[in-house]
Amino acid sequence: MNRCPRIAAPALFPFLSLVALVAAFAWAPPASAQTLEAPVQNEAAVGGRNFPEGTLRGQFMVVAAPEILLDGQPDRLSPGARIRSAENMVVTTGAITGQNLLVNYTRDPAGLVREVWVLTATEASVKRASVGRPFLNFWPFVATSGATDDGKTPYNQLPTFGQ
Repeated sequence: MNRCPRIAAPALFPFLSLVALVAAFAWAPPASAQTLEAPVQNEAAVGGRNFPEGTLRGQFMVVAAPEILLDGQPDRLSPGARIRSAENMVVTTGAITGQNLLVNYTRDPAGLVREVWVLTATEASVKRASVGRPFLNFWPFVATSGATDDGKTPYNQLPTFGQ
C-alpha cells in the first residue's frame, strides 16, 4: 500500500525547465565581448591600421634575435613576439636584421617587446607618444640622476635604492 500521495512532478518538470530557460535568456544581459569595442587609434583616421591602446613609437633594429635596439637602447623581444611589416604581413627577425625601422610596439607585463608594427609613410606622419625613459625605471642601475658606480667607488658611497 502506497501512503504517499501521487504528485504530478514528473510531468511538470519539463514544463518548469522550459519556463526557467526562457526566463534566463529573456532577462540576461548581453555578453560583454559583443558590446565592447576596441579603442581606435589616430593612425586609422588617415588611412592606417588600428593599433591597441598603449602602443608606443620608436626606432627599431634587430641586432641578433631576441636582442634589439629600441631608440638606440638595448632591449629584448619576448618569446613569441610578432613583427608585422608595412603590408601587415608577419616578418621573421632574420628578414629585418640590421635595418633601422620606424615602428609602433607594445610590451608584455614583464617589460619585453611583444608586438611590433613597421609603419607605412601615412602612419608615420601621425604623431604618437614614445618612451623618454627606460621602461620600469625604478631599479638603481637604470636611474638617470645621482652618483653612479665607476668601479672604483667605495661601498659606502654607492647609490642606494631610489636614487
